[in-house]
Amino acid sequence: MLEDHATFRVSTMTASPHPLPEMHGVDRARFEAEILPGNAPVILRGVASGWPAVAKGRESPLALAQYLAAMDNGCPVDALMTRPEEDGRLFYDAAMTGFNYVHAKLPVSHVLEQILRYAQFERAPAVVIQSAAIARCMPELKRDHVLPLLDESVEPRAWMGTVTVTPAHFDESHNIAVCVAGRRRFTLLPPEQVANLYVGPLDHAPAGRPISLVDFAKPDFDRFPRFRDALAHARVADLEPGDAIYMPPLWWHHVQSQAKMNMLVNYWWAPPPSPGLATLIYATAALRSLPLAQRQAWRHLFEHYVFDAEQGDADHIPAERRSVLGEMSAEDHARLRKFLSERLAR
Repeated sequence: MLEDHATFRVSTMTASPHPLPEMHGVDRARFEAEILPGNAPVILRGVASGWPAVAKGRESPLALAQYLAAMDNGCPVDALMTRPEEDGRLFYDAAMTGFNYVHAKLPVSHVLEQILRYAQFERAPAVVIQSAAIARCMPELKRDHVLPLLDESVEPRAWMGTVTVTPAHFDESHNIAVCVAGRRRFTLLPPEQVANLYVGPLDHAPAGRPISLVDFAKPDFDRFPRFRDALAHARVADLEPGDAIYMPPLWWHHVQSQAKMNMLVNYWWAPPPSPGLATLIYATAALRSLPLAQRQAWRHLFEHYVFDAEQGDADHIPAERRSVLGEMSAEDHARLRKFLSERLAR
């Protein structure tokens, strides 16, 4: 019954979803030569089909839970729980002053016990482990589950739980997400669809990332009419155990975990680290309320220095004096942080 309920939420999300392109037998050379330059999401079929945890998950939820619990070193991880009436959707509370889940720090094995217990009921609290650093809580799992598409320095993170829904959001990093157990449906939209997604507060959101306020399973088109346009651009990826998906930075993705016990491992990487969301929030606070003419003037500056920047556009400045317009050293970054800190304190 629980899986039937999850399937209903999936089937009502889009009338005719457009599938993402998919590739088989991808190795690192092909990933770097064909996929990364395309800056578009791609399904990577079977890329982790040989992982031991995938085999355990196919055996049964209990077999996977026992396998993972044996590796648990007791390090607390982030665990969330929602009430049954939330249908597993991680969202705001009714007043949008807080969130509809409780947050705790618990060992992996403790949360696994809850997942198995709640999965026995048709309507029960949803419980999930979010973004657990595998190297800290289950180091043996990292050793035995290598993703050859990426450098080993990219740290894997584990996500486990019952049937849950993560609203559409974006990451600032490149992301490969591997379905280890259960089934996951990703609905992706390109960055330019932001105006049609009715995004909530930028600086107050679950997990710190702005989310769409639209319930993809049962969208309220009277309240969110432009969401119809977003759906016309939506792409859907249904992942089975061993499959993965690559998502470029800033692509919106809505994630449904559809089985009684789900597990995903993801890898974020983005050289160099970007404070893009913090920049967006501050720029919005500083510029949004200005008169239109002033906002337009600032837009020209942002377009020139950021969005339309070209190689050589700072050649008229001596190389050692280009600062943010040129190559920056560690000392330059430290000086810039000090400069910004002093300006923000005024």
